[in-house]
Amino acid sequence: MLARQCHGTTPRISKRGEGIAVPSLASVTHLQHRCPILLPTTHVVNKASANLRPTSRPITATRAVSVQERAATSTQQKTTTENVVIVGSGPAGYTAAIYAARANLKPVVFEGFQNGKGGQLMGTTEVENFPGFPEGITGPELMERMRKQAERWGAELYTEDVEFIDLSQRPFTIRSSDREVKAHSIIIATGATAKRLGIPSEQTFWSKGISACAICDGASPLFKRKPVAVVGGGDSAVEEAVYLTKYASHVHLLVRGDKLRASKAMADRALANPMITVHFNTNVEDATGNGVLSGLHLVNSKTGEKSTLDVAGMFYGIGHTPNSKLVAAQVELDEKGYVKVRHGVSTSVDGVFAAGDLHDAEWRQAITAAGSGCMAALSVERYLTANSLVQEFKGTSVDGGHEEAQAPTQEAAAAAAAASSSKSAASPADESNFDISATKFRGQYALRRLYHESDRLIAVLYTSPTCGPCRSLKPIFNSVVDEYAGRIHYVEVDIEADPEIAEAAGISGTPTLQFFKDKEMLQLVPGVKQKREYRELITAAL
Repeated sequence: MLARQCHGTTPRISKRGEGIAVPSLASVTHLQHRCPILLPTTHVVNKASANLRPTSRPITATRAVSVQERAATSTQQKTTTENVVIVGSGPAGYTAAIYAARANLKPVVFEGFQNGKGGQLMGTTEVENFPGFPEGITGPELMERMRKQAERWGAELYTEDVEFIDLSQRPFTIRSSDREVKAHSIIIATGATAKRLGIPSEQTFWSKGISACAICDGASPLFKRKPVAVVGGGDSAVEEAVYLTKYASHVHLLVRGDKLRASKAMADRALANPMITVHFNTNVEDATGNGVLSGLHLVNSKTGEKSTLDVAGMFYGIGHTPNSKLVAAQVELDEKGYVKVRHGVSTSVDGVFAAGDLHDAEWRQAITAAGSGCMAALSVERYLTANSLVQEFKGTSVDGGHEEAQAPTQEAAAAAAAASSSKSAASPADESNFDISATKFRGQYALRRLYHESDRLIAVLYTSPTCGPCRSLKPIFNSVVDEYAGRIHYVEVDIEADPEIAEAAGISGTPTLQFFKDKEMLQLVPGVKQKREYRELITAAL
């Protein structure tokens, strides 16, 4: 599967000031009778910070802040040394967590947040070749099950991005966006990120027709009942092409070679689908359009013949770049940036192990990633034991045992209870159950009422059912909203259930947040951000 940074558009920074420029809605005035929530003209509001991080970036190291500095400012600083820290989730990270937890090592897991909690499978639909699921299972559901299994056995999970790793001194130092820990060993399972074509107008049309995640953005009104293209010839590209037939009028699969590289089952599915046309020996030279993508300039790699193809969207499925920047100068990499391993998972630094697509440039399957996660955890156990470093936490199963075992379970139960209280409204609001004194709502009825009647800041989160990053963001943003209960209104809108609202709002991808106050749109925030960034935006607007 391809790694996907699934998100909407990047924040639009006004050149006229420090505010965010909200685009003119003249193009959607014909829809305003259905959705009176948007402003009729462009507005620039300076109430919220425009200093947001990009929504798509590889994991990178930040400035090395001293331990003393962190200790003075962080209330979450750890003073003990962990047995093992696992950086990354997905099949490799979660499997490593399960095995390490069952070995009584009580692993600390940084799942990632902006950089992809759950890994590449969060951007897939049906997973049909993972053993044990004869009817298939969605990628996000499989990852949620793995996560719960790791949590059950006592893994300590943090939905945070790791920003810095220091392997020069022992114990190793791992610093996330919210905390710093020391560890005797590390398992790196940061996976890989989808490549881009790099055509001249790519940035111009990024999230305005060009996307790296069909599963996230395919349901957008931008592509519904319109022709789209998918670039690539492997399993991921074919899967995206098949998925897009649910929404698009037709799908063009642009293959650079003279045959599909996908498995026979996937290739046969695409070739037999009347809604998919496969174009072999086809390269994309550039894209064209007026504000949004409307067509592609193509060239036949064998004949040199050039042509144009009218499409509303282009989705990438063309390979990976390993997310190895965190350890690039500290462990040995190959010429493509993949971590070099020996004995399956051991890196060039003793006590540091790599699992999943970070070192696997060949197979890149969920099952092989899970297998390498298992190998990494077993290798950690051997390493700690051989070096007399292991601290054993007895009986971490929820099925009973020592008293120490119950603490992780109780903590997990408390976290689950907190997560439950942070969920958005259970069902869409209507005239019978709308209560303006509440904080959280769902659906277009609530949005229309609040837009006209609310005197609070309104946060609107646009999601889609198959969007992996949406699943990651919803509990995180709900917990932020809880901090401002009674002071803001929050509405969750499913773009498949309420397509008219999404179309009128110009939503081109999910997840996307909009903030309103007194019928003014203050901010449009696509993708996934850190909690502190959402807090800053809300606080500035109150």
